[in-house]
Amino acid sequence: MAGHSKWANIKRKKAGVDAARSKVFTRIIRELTIAARLGGGDPAGNPRLSLAIDNAKSNNMPKDNIERAIKKGTGELDDGQRLEEVTYEGYGPGGVAYFVEATTDNPNRTVGEVRHIFSRFGGNMGTSGSVAYLFDQKGSITVPAEGVDKDELMLEAIDAGAEDIIDDDPDLLEVSTKREDLYAVRNHLESKGYTIQNAELQWVPKTEVKLDEKAAISNFKLMNMLEENDDVGQVSNNIQMDEETISIAESM
Repeated sequence: MAGHSKWANIKRKKAGVDAARSKVFTRIIRELTIAARLGGGDPAGNPRLSLAIDNAKSNNMPKDNIERAIKKGTGELDDGQRLEEVTYEGYGPGGVAYFVEATTDNPNRTVGEVRHIFSRFGGNMGTSGSVAYLFDQKGSITVPAEGVDKDELMLEAIDAGAEDIIDDDPDLLEVSTKREDLYAVRNHLESKGYTIQNAELQWVPKTEVKLDEKAAISNFKLMNMLEENDDVGQVSNNIQMDEETISIAESM
């Protein structure tokens, strides 16, 4: 599993439930709006919107919030805000590659904030394409592990086109898919009765970087600040999250 995923799991366990949910809601609302704007407000003909609605429901987002976000995307509800999807690339301490995805109504503000965070923790922003080639975009489907037979889930997932199952979180099982198979695998697993906590595209590193304690701490602080930015949706990197590095993260 990519380093950012393990870091996210550690943060999820340590963070307050309300604070974590607030960040998730903000991210989902923006995804609903963007998906509706790009592909229309009908989830039957818009797989990206369909996934966003499913993620909203699995996170217990109120129906009114979902509908309002979709109407903002289709233009039925105009609040004067125009959201854009932007990505940033850069390096953290120790040569760690970062791919940052954000949604913003002010790209100039967001790029300035992201650049400042990189600089503050000993990293630097790169140009477009400077690190993207180090990652592959994959589908990620998370299923609560309680009561689930891993082998049976694997058989169903592979049969639907999944590539692998990752079980290094005791509470969650992660099904990995090719980018284009995410929607089909997710729907297949749901049809078989599995509870889907989340389904999304992630940037997975092709190779990982081993860090010493000092560099690891600096990178975790960098990751934390990036993820706390209101505009940032997902932070991907290629930190090697072995037992030693995980113990450093958990002690912070």
